Amino acid sequence: MDSSPYDVIIAGCGPTGATLAAELRRHDVRVLVLEQDTEPASFVRIVGLHIRSLELMAMRGLLDRLLRHGRQRPAGGFFAAIPKPPPPGLDSAHAYLLGIPQPVIVRLLEEHATDLGAEVRHGCAVVDFEQDHEGVTVGLADGERLRTRYLVGCDGGRSAVRKLSGIGFPGEPSRTDTLMGEMEFAAPPAEIAARVAEVGETPTRFWLRPFGEGVYSVVVPAANVGDRAVAPTLDDFRQQLRAIAGTDFGAHSPRRLSRFGDATRLAERYRSGRVLLAGDAAHIHPPTGGQGLNLGVQDAFNLGWKLAAQVRGWAPEGLLDTYQAERRPVADAVLDNTRAQMALSSNEPGAQALRRLLAELMDFDEVNRHLIGKITAIDLRYDFGEGPDLLGRRLRDIDVEHGRLYDRLHRGRGLLLDRTGSLTAGGWSDRVDVLADPTAALDVPALLLRPDGHVAWVGDAQRDLDEQLARWFGSPLR
Repeated sequence: MDSSPYDVIIAGCGPTGATLAAELRRHDVRVLVLEQDTEPASFVRIVGLHIRSLELMAMRGLLDRLLRHGRQRPAGGFFAAIPKPPPPGLDSAHAYLLGIPQPVIVRLLEEHATDLGAEVRHGCAVVDFEQDHEGVTVGLADGERLRTRYLVGCDGGRSAVRKLSGIGFPGEPSRTDTLMGEMEFAAPPAEIAARVAEVGETPTRFWLRPFGEGVYSVVVPAANVGDRAVAPTLDDFRQQLRAIAGTDFGAHSPRRLSRFGDATRLAERYRSGRVLLAGDAAHIHPPTGGQGLNLGVQDAFNLGWKLAAQVRGWAPEGLLDTYQAERRPVADAVLDNTRAQMALSSNEPGAQALRRLLAELMDFDEVNRHLIGKITAIDLRYDFGEGPDLLGRRLRDIDVEHGRLYDRLHRGRGLLLDRTGSLTAGGWSDRVDVLADPTAALDVPALLLRPDGHVAWVGDAQRDLDEQLARWFGSPLR
């Protein structure tokens, strides 16, 4: 038997890596996270947590901590920045966007992982590794070599783990550059809002959005401003603002200035033996719609319990492979919708005509709801085979006896929610909790939730339930 000191080494302690570490620690997996940066990022970038990510944080008891550091705003206007309000009645208890500084969310998620027992080392870069049938030997930049059973690359779009593993990263290179930053303005907020409204929808890679305390998020086309290899300056932003809006609004006190392109790439596979990829290491795309961080965090919630099951020895055959089978198509769809959004941001007459047409269509709630569902991942349905429409979907945070459903998912285990009172988790009770509640706000007799909150079974027959328990949670205890 392999005597590795670690069960899993994670390269990268951004939101994806830190979330994955916490998910693994909930199952007593020995985790080491290696982060090559010695200090947190010096810039203050505001990122947005979408509905599904907020639900996942609520499932683990983290949401209240995040809410104290973020700013809520309506869950609308995401798709290609077309200014539409959210449709009424979104199927979630957390139907909003949470804007939060990226260094803050990284710190909170890292603290959560370490509180659960994960070890995190900063200033440690992975430079090589070798794997065999028992584990992986990881080489660090300082010459140290570490042994682990599995290695996960959460080390960003230029992932060393992906490159060292030989996994291809096909896609399209960047063709269009955009400036993005956060800064303050001397002009009064009412004047800014009025001028932004006048500019309207052309050019479309343009917005000024207040984030509170006088700080605005700014996006403008880069055009011919500056060199792609050189960080943009405040004067670059002022120049583009004057070109687009006729004024720079007295821009000052920049918090963060950056340039991004529209490169779009997807890893050929998410696993090579004992090496796996998650987050930007597996997929990159333009930040249009604000999906990147969310996609990575959701990767981590999907992978965490499956990798833990593999390490702990109860994973059914093929469970770990469902990570790629489920998450790679999701990333592929996100890449497609960001391609569409970037096309709609072009100043070409044809693209602008399409944008105006889509804006008209989004006045229909069904269209607006469909696009919001794509961006926020609440419409996601994994393919678990034929069955009720609920099968494979996430379940919203419903009322249950003595509280809310998501409060019962803090441990990261499966959950049998039984309104009949006649079902049991039997030999899987070490991996699956049971809530017998005839008052639960459901229109089905019973269902089985995976640890990531997706519905794995719906019905009322114990025999059918046992088959699905074995499918997702392995062999029962004797």
